[in-house]
Formats: sequence, structure tokens, C-alpha cells
Amino acid sequence: MSEQTDRKPGEDRKPDEDYEHHGGFPVYKPVKGGPDFGRFVEAFRRLQDLAVSTHAPDDVVAQAAAQAEALGDFLEQYTVPEGRSPAGFDTELPGRGSLLMLPWKIEKFDAESVRARGTFRRFHLGGNGAAHGGTLPLLFDDLFGMVIHANRRPIARTAYLHVNYRKITPIETELVVEGRVDRVDGRKAFCAAELCDLEGNVLADCEALMVQLLPGQP
Repeated sequence: MSEQTDRKPGEDRKPDEDYEHHGGFPVYKPVKGGPDFGRFVEAFRRLQDLAVSTHAPDDVVAQAAAQAEALGDFLEQYTVPEGRSPAGFDTELPGRGSLLMLPWKIEKFDAESVRARGTFRRFHLGGNGAAHGGTLPLLFDDLFGMVIHANRRPIARTAYLHVNYRKITPIETELVVEGRVDRVDGRKAFCAAELCDLEGNVLADCEALMVQLLPGQP
């Protein structure tokens, strides 16, 4: 994920003088995974999808559980502190390589807005072909964190999200989400975003308040 450079002359927003203020946050930097890390993450996403969509015989489940446990034991020795794993910090991968975040790809990232494109997978199913309602706030909340960064504002925490569910959000269908900072009042940034299908129909929209952290505030 990198900042767009195709803005019109004079449109660049002057960075907030406190942009580097991080409250009580460490200053995290992107962590680039190796050449197979994207493949590694996608393999686990596939397993997540399969874990919620299969009904295998007991002996198969037992065998799969044993293999998963063995893989966990193998990987545990490589555990690192927060901020040192590529997961969530590899900006070139969908969802930044995080299994928690939806694996969407950023296609616009500037002070005007942030736009991403992707799908809700089988893992995100709520019922009857629709994404679980709780996955939409996750998508919006993660987007607003990027909106704050793209807007060159200091790091902030989410004070509230208000999601309006306009239509059913389908799984396994390409969708687009776009968000922006609507207005700023001191430490408060009021943000808005829409989730749409490729025909432009609004499936959900969200309003949020992001509050700049005070010095030392976690």
C-alpha cells in the first residue's frame, strides 16, 4: 500500500504538524514477508473457509486436527512480538497479510479517500448467502484507520461506528468500499464510508468518530 501520486497540482493537503504523534503507540513500520508469505496466508484463509463449510467423517476430522496441532507446534517456535511479524504489517498483501482482516486490495490511497476492492469469503458467512453482520464493522473500522493515515492525521482510536445495513451483503461477490474524512474538530475526525456492489448499489454505509490519542494514551 503506497500513497497515490496522481493528485492535481495544489491538491496536496498540508500534513498535520502533529502527524508523527503516536500517543502511547510504538512507531510500527511495514514488515515485508518473504516470497512465500502471501501463499502461506492464503493457504490459511482457504483452511478457514473449509473449516466452516465441510462436514467430514470423524476419522478425517481427527486426522485434520492432529495435522493442525502438529503445524501449530512447528510454528510456535517462531513467535515474535507485535510489530515484527509480517501479518498485519505487509502492506503489499491483501488485508496486509492479516488473517483477521478481510483480504481486500487497496486501489486508491490518498488524502481525498481510500478505496478497496474484494470479497467476503465463506468464512465470513452469516446465513443464506449473506456476510455476517459483524464483519461489516470490521471492514469499515480497518478502512477508517487507513483513512486517518492517508489524511496525514496523527494516530487515532475509534470512538464509535454507526453502520446502516441497506441491502444484503453477499459473500463470494466482488465489492468496493470507499471512505474519507468528512470534517475535523480538534482531535476528532468524523469519517464516512460506503460499501457498494460493482453496479454502484449501496449495500451498507458507515459513520465513525476517530479521536487522536493524547501523549502516552494507549
